[in-house]
Amino acid sequence: MSELLIRNGFVYDPLNRINGEKADISVRNGKVVEMVSAGAEVIDASGMIVMPGGVDIHSHIAGSKVNAGRVLRPEDHVKDVERHTAITRAGTGHSIPSTYTTGYRYARLGYTTVFEPATPLLKTRGTHEELDDTPIVDKGCFPLFGNDWRTMEYIQQGRLDECAAYVAWMLRATKGYAIKIVNAGGVEAWRWGRYMVGLEDHVPNFDITPREIVQGLCKVNQLLHLPHTIHVHTNDLAKIGNYQTTIDTMDSVRGIGGDSKPVIHITHVQFTGRTGSAWHNVGSGAPEIGDYVNKHDHVTLDMGQVVFMDTTTMTADGGFQYMLYQLSGNKWMNFDIEVETGAGIVPYRYRRNNYVNAIQWGIGLELALLVKDPWRIYLTTDHPNGGDFTKYPKIVSWLMSRKAREKSLARINSIARNKLDLPDIDREYSFSEIAIVTRAGTAKALGLKQKGHLGIGADADVAIYNVNPSKVDPSQDYRLVRKALKNAAFTIKDGRIVSKNGEIVEAPLGRTYWVDSKVSDSLMLKVESDMRKNFIRYYTVQMENYAMADSELANSSKVSVEADV
Repeated sequence: MSELLIRNGFVYDPLNRINGEKADISVRNGKVVEMVSAGAEVIDASGMIVMPGGVDIHSHIAGSKVNAGRVLRPEDHVKDVERHTAITRAGTGHSIPSTYTTGYRYARLGYTTVFEPATPLLKTRGTHEELDDTPIVDKGCFPLFGNDWRTMEYIQQGRLDECAAYVAWMLRATKGYAIKIVNAGGVEAWRWGRYMVGLEDHVPNFDITPREIVQGLCKVNQLLHLPHTIHVHTNDLAKIGNYQTTIDTMDSVRGIGGDSKPVIHITHVQFTGRTGSAWHNVGSGAPEIGDYVNKHDHVTLDMGQVVFMDTTTMTADGGFQYMLYQLSGNKWMNFDIEVETGAGIVPYRYRRNNYVNAIQWGIGLELALLVKDPWRIYLTTDHPNGGDFTKYPKIVSWLMSRKAREKSLARINSIARNKLDLPDIDREYSFSEIAIVTRAGTAKALGLKQKGHLGIGADADVAIYNVNPSKVDPSQDYRLVRKALKNAAFTIKDGRIVSKNGEIVEAPLGRTYWVDSKVSDSLMLKVESDMRKNFIRYYTVQMENYAMADSELANSSKVSVEADV
């Protein structure tokens, strides 16, 4: 029996309405319990903050495009090396860390759960091999459905029950966790060398619009009772003025499943929050998006915050990446076109004195500060697209301190600074709100009932930070907060101490979550019969070899739900 007692820390556990109270956390065999024996190992957390382990809802850490990005950028690795120790393996960074390095660096931040948000259906076996290689953190992945031929055919023909069964089969086959949509229908158009605009343009060779794809998959998600909503990268990412498409996408699913709970998650909204008609007058649509979210309960967001640094952009939205290649003149890869999706990769450096980059930086922060309910917007950088996930402490300092924002504002492009609303926003996040946007809110949005809190029965994933909230004012002492968050004093995973003051002391294997939504046998047999014919007609891989067995995951954690079909 393994027991641990975390004593006398300032506990921030928003899901259980604990806001900085001094309390003890008892752990037995990897779970939070009411009390432990006198022989339990003790951590004295006096003068420290205690939170649940961080939960990242959207971070590109594994899969074909991530691996291709590593190959594309040897210069990214040479400057950032993870050294071998008695516990850790050697690895590399910088913006695209190797698998082991990814796990270590998340653990140092106090994060214990990470989701890879875009994996090609046909290549998800490779994604899981990398996730299995990523130590410490629990994880999962979101397969891509928004440009899949069978998905579009089912929706166009109004066969939503069969579409639901098809999606359920694919989630089981790929060991996926949620429905991901990237530029609905737009990647299919890009395969034929054209761009689509807005939600009403028609997908080439399919009599269907992006609006119908998003609405159809939202209804499928409701039928399958998946734990997470549809996870949507909106159309028009490459378009100036795309904030309106973001609002239209949110509004397109209003009323599906009722308006009392979220039915759609819009990801990395910074990239789709631009106003204007040309690059010279691009502006922030955060006030309009924030106003919509504040008035409606059916949507959640994440920031996709830009950090000024050299990074690597990568997305299943290959058309956008080609545009970025044309703008930047940097190296470019465009691939995965024939595996039910698409992808592109372009290295990029965000610069403070660049007008558009400075506006992008402001959009993410404005969104987080203007959305009133922190349970509805979460901290991400769309790693590595807006920046490296190790920069989360810097973003936290911007959210908690107007002084920190003003320092950064003074250094950005002056025209952009004068155009943003950010200088006039007074709001500063509390420690409790930081706990929401980095763990409690994300765990709730993902439907992970044993994550993101420290109540009885929760997974004993805990982060302890060496900062005393009774003595440190994050508004003024933001540097101290940032330093503390960069290297957690203790990161505890399933009741085991894995990191101490930035040193990895144990590197256990994390779980991989996937969803098995059970539809009726008769419906599944019908869909499988149709799929078998399509595999014979279109695929070079046999249907029997397409699906992964549960045993192929190193540490599988199945989430079973009952569908309505």
